[in-house]
Amino acid sequence: MEPWQLTPWDELDMVIRLLMAAIIGGIIGYERETERKPAGARTHLIVCIGATLFTVASIYGFGGLSDPSRIASGIVVGVGFLGAGMIIRERGTIIGLTTAASIWATAAIGLALGAGLYPIAWTTAVIVFVALRFIPHHHS
Repeated sequence: MEPWQLTPWDELDMVIRLLMAAIIGGIIGYERETERKPAGARTHLIVCIGATLFTVASIYGFGGLSDPSRIASGIVVGVGFLGAGMIIRERGTIIGLTTAASIWATAAIGLALGAGLYPIAWTTAVIVFVALRFIPHHHS
């Protein structure tokens, strides 16, 4: 059993990672939803669990014939494109940057969970949530 494994069974470990991703993505997304942002709990949950699944599949699904770092870079770029869709210009100001960043960070958390980096994923999740909830937004 690897030090990052939670159980001696790979399949159960994968399920636990996906469940953690759903919880974390849902919590971060719920915060965005309470702020009436366009990407809420469903979007963040799906982004986090998707990044986790891509990572788990790249690590375990190809019998060591794949390079998981390639999947990671694809997640970063792909989710960056998704986040770009959240950014719009309205009345001379840019809105949606924080939501785009939260989607991107949520994907990174999912990637970390998929790789078994639980402490860093949960620490990042707490930091993201605290930043979203408690650092005041300053209007220009």
